[in-house]
Amino acid sequence: MRETTFRKEHLDNGIRVVAERIPSVKSVSLGIWVCVGSRDEEAKDAGISHFIEHMFFKGTTHRTAHDIALEMDSLGGELNAFTSRETTTFYVKILDEHLSKGIDIISDLFLHSLLGRKDMEKEKQVVLEELKMVEDDPEDYIHDMHSKLVWDGNPIARPIVGSVETIQDISRNSMLDYMGLHYYPGNIVISVAGNFEFSNLLKLLNKNLGKLRRKGSANNRIQPVLKNGLVVKNKSVEQIHLCLGTLGLPQNDKMRYALYALNSILGSSMSSRLFQEVREKRGLVYSIYSYLSSYTDSGLMNIYAGTGQESLQVVLDLVFKEIRKIRKNGISMKEMNRIKNQMKGNLMLGLESTSNRMSRIARDEIYAGKFYAPDDIIKEINRITPSQIKGLANDLFKTEYLSLAILGPVKKDVVSEKILRI
Repeated sequence: MRETTFRKEHLDNGIRVVAERIPSVKSVSLGIWVCVGSRDEEAKDAGISHFIEHMFFKGTTHRTAHDIALEMDSLGGELNAFTSRETTTFYVKILDEHLSKGIDIISDLFLHSLLGRKDMEKEKQVVLEELKMVEDDPEDYIHDMHSKLVWDGNPIARPIVGSVETIQDISRNSMLDYMGLHYYPGNIVISVAGNFEFSNLLKLLNKNLGKLRRKGSANNRIQPVLKNGLVVKNKSVEQIHLCLGTLGLPQNDKMRYALYALNSILGSSMSSRLFQEVREKRGLVYSIYSYLSSYTDSGLMNIYAGTGQESLQVVLDLVFKEIRKIRKNGISMKEMNRIKNQMKGNLMLGLESTSNRMSRIARDEIYAGKFYAPDDIIKEINRITPSQIKGLANDLFKTEYLSLAILGPVKKDVVSEKILRI
């Protein structure tokens, strides 16, 4: 870890740059993170953040879409993007010797995309197919169902992709207006990890992205209020898919490392309690896992499983049994130490990827405004105690927070809301 160096700088236009130099690698990963996502959209514009992300790859004033693909492939690099509920990210991963070219290409996309009307109509069809793909995949669709249940009334409840109606209504002017509001220097973080020289990196970034001059508007996010309850949707699929949720924690909460540990204990790995009890010992599911969704001001902890109709009640009973065991008995020091070693191992293995490191330092800056060195994170992991795990389980898994979405060949009364009493 001593060979790495972190610095935070600002471009001439104020864009924040967070960079971690790793001389031992041959790659560089660079991401442009715009602090805007689906939760920042108005209802009539739902999906526009994601659509803009797509449109940036359809050609610029200097390159066609084919030119972009050809140039990146000729470098052996990767150029891609993704949209979340709070960020839109464009990133490139290249060999260190191609850093200048990589920055030139991604800057061209970001600053000079044509956003042509003909390309828009074609890309709308692509996004509509993406929407159908989500609806055809019950494991994807169940998570959108659950979000709509628990965040109903808040923009964070809407699918990131949008809807058929809102996608069809997106215009070139609405994209330009949206970018004018949100794509400005104060709302952008550039994160870089890999083998580079700081002075050269800043020179290249200022030459390209440092030219962006735009005044925007701060995000006006409404803190979501978690709702409990049950939703059941009948759909002709082979399995019953369920998503059980409860309250989580915001991104920068002081108890987040204990929550990561609780998630690991419950269902985020093959050694987790749910995987072992429900799949390995009883063979009731192929897939069962827990995961966290954390935002600026709130969060969720979810458990997903796919099972047969005859096993639904048994699977739910087993899930609640494991939750109650942690709430009542906590965990042993042996399990605590195993989870700590697992978390530290995952952290260290993740550090071998410049892409992972680029994403990590970007999120640190966006949500905390500071850099967390690996040694600092390991210290936080070492501080986790069994009593914290038990306390979190009791604080978060409460009847007033519990929600359940079920999708499959089922009737509305397949389970009772009484099952959500803990």
